[in-house]
Amino acid sequence: MFLLLGIFIIGFMFFYQRKRTSHIAEQAQLKSAFSQEILTTQIEVQEQTLNYISQELHDNIGQVLSFVKLNLGTAGTITDLQKKQQKIDSSRDLIAQVITDLRNLSKSLSFQQISQFGLVKSIQTEIERVNTSGLLKIEMTVDGEPETLGEQRELVLFRIFQESLNNALKYAHARHLTISLIYAEDLFNLTIADDGIGFSTEIASKRNGSGLKNIESRAALIGATATLETAPGAGCTIKVNLKQYKQLNINGTN
Repeated sequence: MFLLLGIFIIGFMFFYQRKRTSHIAEQAQLKSAFSQEILTTQIEVQEQTLNYISQELHDNIGQVLSFVKLNLGTAGTITDLQKKQQKIDSSRDLIAQVITDLRNLSKSLSFQQISQFGLVKSIQTEIERVNTSGLLKIEMTVDGEPETLGEQRELVLFRIFQESLNNALKYAHARHLTISLIYAEDLFNLTIADDGIGFSTEIASKRNGSGLKNIESRAALIGATATLETAPGAGCTIKVNLKQYKQLNINGTN
């Protein structure tokens, strides 16, 4: 009996130690995967910002400065002082416009600014940029008192918003986009709805690397759930729900 008991205890301890080692390894792997996904999200936000800056410099600021150069070049050949002054004044106004545009570019979003200003302000800044461009009309509402959700969660949520916005611009042919943020006692909700052409979720789910799967996996990464409502001709609505975010923040989870 003592021998069997000893064998059982040794076997149990061996099994326990093996399970514990396996659990530690699994936790380390999950932590590593989480850190890698957060890093990927940071890089994507930076890339999106750099693409926007590059496009603005080429399509807007570069063209305006070229016109100013041409304007001032032709001013030297004008003998009429009044017309020459008009050329100079016009160039001065264009340069003032370029300075304003450069200031706006300097406020372009990065993940550090999301951490500094928070999710609501970051989304508002992006909305102002898009509305100014005239590509899309975006309206935003915030219900409840905005609270921090944690730097990593807000970064992921902003990237989900950014990806949804890009889809609305590139594929949905939408003209209007509505953004809703709800801060309740035990729930945070982000809803993004467009009036675009919509699509079949059945077809989209069969495509590898689809935006929907990407949004779902990123939402799950921060303990949230993402759902999509769409149909051909009926626009697209994405909802991201994060439950008990206050308790998560109290526990110190970022």
